[in-house]
Amino acid sequence: MRKRKPKQRYIMDDPRYNDPMVTQFVNNLMWEGKKSTSFTLFYNALELVKNRTNEDEHALWKKALNNVMPQVEVRSRRIGGATFQIPTEIRAKRKYLLE
Repeated sequence: MRKRKPKQRYIMDDPRYNDPMVTQFVNNLMWEGKKSTSFTLFYNALELVKNRTNEDEHALWKKALNNVMPQVEVRSRRIGGATFQIPTEIRAKRKYLLE
């Protein structure tokens, strides 16, 4: 068991949209440490979305991300010798990790 809570790590904002969620998404997209390539892929994909839909690409991406994020997860709980799956709401920080 931990003696104290670990320090919160902060993710820097991305250069174009100033959004830490974009940086976190690109970090998950990154392969073999090629962050600049991941940013290029992400920004090109958003440019395609902008050209095809004529809407704000960042807002559309955030909306899609919120649709994908889970709202509830099940946790095992032992009650009276039997194990039950109990649905619990996910806290905001954990939702981003489970996307």
